[in-house]
Amino acid sequence: MAVFGMVSAVAGFVKVRFLADKAVIDNMVFRMHYRITCAILFLCCILVTANNLIGDPISCINDGGVPNHVINTFCWITYTFTLPGNDGKHNAHPGLGNDYMADKKVHSYYQWVPFMLFFQGILFYLPHWIWKNWEEGKVRMISEGMRGTLVITGEDIKSRQHRLVQYLIESRHTHNTYSFGYFLCEVLNFVNSVGNIFFIDLFLGGSFLQYGTDVVRFSNMNQEERTDPMIEVFPRITKCTFHKFGASGTIQKHDALCVLALNILNEKIYIFLWFWLIILSVVSGLALVYSAGVVMLPNTRETILKKRFNVSGIPTYVEKTQIGDFLLLHLLGQNLCVTVMSDVLGDMSRHLQAGSNPPSAPSTLEMAPIYPEIEKFSKDE
Repeated sequence: MAVFGMVSAVAGFVKVRFLADKAVIDNMVFRMHYRITCAILFLCCILVTANNLIGDPISCINDGGVPNHVINTFCWITYTFTLPGNDGKHNAHPGLGNDYMADKKVHSYYQWVPFMLFFQGILFYLPHWIWKNWEEGKVRMISEGMRGTLVITGEDIKSRQHRLVQYLIESRHTHNTYSFGYFLCEVLNFVNSVGNIFFIDLFLGGSFLQYGTDVVRFSNMNQEERTDPMIEVFPRITKCTFHKFGASGTIQKHDALCVLALNILNEKIYIFLWFWLIILSVVSGLALVYSAGVVMLPNTRETILKKRFNVSGIPTYVEKTQIGDFLLLHLLGQNLCVTVMSDVLGDMSRHLQAGSNPPSAPSTLEMAPIYPEIEKFSKDE
């Protein structure tokens, strides 16, 4: 039940929010990082720490010279090892043998897997936290009362649209710092997805970069000739050496075979993370290229607006605004219905084309009293 409670808490990362409840301040790729990826990593962390699901994380057998609970604790908090080159065909298990002169492959990562997964989850949430604090609720404030399916009169919605147009026109060319924070966090998302691949590879001793391709290649090989790469990276049977003083004061060496039951779970977690991080890196890279095109090519912004809104005057709007203005309008478009946004964009284009601005444009704080819900939301957050 405790595990179920922790898993239920993780589900909060992927919960669906109604637009009227909270403003959307990012895109789908952004949410893949701080919602889906964070939920995956924290869920894996919970599963790894829930030892009762798979029994003891390590269980060692020895010649009886050392109590089992002592050898288990010692091998867990220090390390175990395997002997590379032993495929298991001529030994009891892969990685085992009697050649003590061979180079040992030390395995101590299993102590740190839950901490690493938790730390990676925080890394993927960090760009969203930075952007949320940078954004400071601007989209929520200026779109309050217009999101979702609230029942309001036609006169009321027209009044709110007029106020929104006033703000957007009068605050032109003042949102570039706002947009810089958003694009910076998109870069951080891409760095996160790619950097975590190399981070895990370093953590696993250089075995992660080729892990997924080796598993795919293994599945296509003949069963008699293949060696499971998951067992090589996450061995299920390892060796451990315990030294203690004998009755005569000499040092006695006790060899133990240790069953790492937790690696059955670790190997599945990391093969999934390999494919997920590759997909996430590609998608994040494409999103970054898309954002770069939006920033550097005004024609791209014009094409995006024309595909989404069937209004005249879009070339005029693109010509007389900057990237920060476009980003704010784009984020508003994710919170307001197409009809409302088409009216807002049409009004803005007409004012800009005529070269006149609506009088007495409000600031975001001045817009707050018009929407009585804002004070309540501000206090709640």
